[in-house]
Amino acid sequence: MNNDIFRDSIQDLRPTVWIGKQGCTETIVEEIAQQLEKKKVIKVKWLHNTEVDPEDLAKKAGAELAGVRGRTMILVKKGKK
Repeated sequence: MNNDIFRDSIQDLRPTVWIGKQGCTETIVEEIAQQLEKKKVIKVKWLHNTEVDPEDLAKKAGAELAGVRGRTMILVKKGKK
């Protein structure tokens, strides 16, 4: 039941970080880390012409990767899953 509630809340979550043509810059990583300090779950999207490694980005930002669907990832503050 807990996973159902978590999944429903993720579906309603709007992306708060968009990764553009420049890819995963240090600024993007810092922004993700800052947002995770304020919120426990964030959604990140990226452009079709941008290559992103979700696991690597999560590691750099100090987050846990909760899931990836298409070009959208869900990141969770470590220890809050």
